[in-house]
Amino acid sequence: MKSTRWLVKKFARGGTVAVLVFGLALACALPASAGSYAYVANSGSNSVSVIDTESNTVAATVPVGLSPFGVAVTPNGKSVYVANNGSNTVSVIDTKTSTVAAIIAVGFYPYAVAVTPNGKSVYVTNSGSNTVSVIDTKSNTVTATVPVGPNPLALAITPDGDFAYITCAFSTIYPGVVSVIDTKTITVVGSTPVGVYPDGVAFTPNGDFAYVTNATSFSFVPGTVSVINTSTRAVVATIPVGSYPASIAVAPDGDFAYVTNYYTFSVSVIDIDSKAVVHTLYGVSSAPLGIATSPGGDFAYVVNHNLSGTVSVLDTESNTVVSTIPVGSLPYSIAISRISHRRGSD
Repeated sequence: MKSTRWLVKKFARGGTVAVLVFGLALACALPASAGSYAYVANSGSNSVSVIDTESNTVAATVPVGLSPFGVAVTPNGKSVYVANNGSNTVSVIDTKTSTVAAIIAVGFYPYAVAVTPNGKSVYVTNSGSNTVSVIDTKSNTVTATVPVGPNPLALAITPDGDFAYITCAFSTIYPGVVSVIDTKTITVVGSTPVGVYPDGVAFTPNGDFAYVTNATSFSFVPGTVSVINTSTRAVVATIPVGSYPASIAVAPDGDFAYVTNYYTFSVSVIDIDSKAVVHTLYGVSSAPLGIATSPGGDFAYVVNHNLSGTVSVLDTESNTVVSTIPVGSLPYSIAISRISHRRGSD
């Protein structure tokens, strides 16, 4: 059964919205997920902005390595792992003190990071080494290095923690693949062909499907999203979206997926059931890149990759931008903690 958000959209498309206007206004007035923090990697200013999602203001700015690209939060909210693309390192931020607690050497040009659901391991794509580094979070050391396809970019861990899916973008002309790593054996166990230059990847909450963005470097070419059935590792649908779809986030309730279209300055909203775009939002700033949803799914935070650096806060009920937050220069990606872990608390 769909959520109220889905019903609002269905009624809006049919032109009958009067009975829902009051409820929608109340939903827009609710605060963003109380107690959570968003972490933004600013590739141009070599820092991570910490956003308090209650006030949608920057609570701290943490210096990290050169050109931070990827960012991920541990499930307990105590640590943030940042891939420094220009330093070939991963910075580990202690969220209680907003300081770097460790620096870990990885492969060349680390791009993205993901934490396993049990919080024990961090996976890092090394786009210049064609490998994935596996970090033990207890010792903050690399325990394995796994060869994957050429130019590994984004990655995501299945909700059950059993597999890591890595997008490998061969070129801006030829189709890429998604490499699949078994997290128990730390070996590649499969590879799925997708579209040209795959970048972002995200799973539905039940783990049944992986959604992969496919882009090219040409601004006039529309992109697509490949839907992979994780049981068969076969593509079961291909969804047209905007130009250069970069990142993707699936709402916690599994109803919708949100895709940033870098060249068309928009966000495509995909209905998970119908596997079709049901709305396109053009209210974000230029060059939307990273995206993450709040723990309750009421908001999506969109990183705008420009020199001034901003994050657009999207109300997922009304599909409108309700706030714009200044961050560092050329922000690249964003991650949001799933629990409250305030600085100075236990």
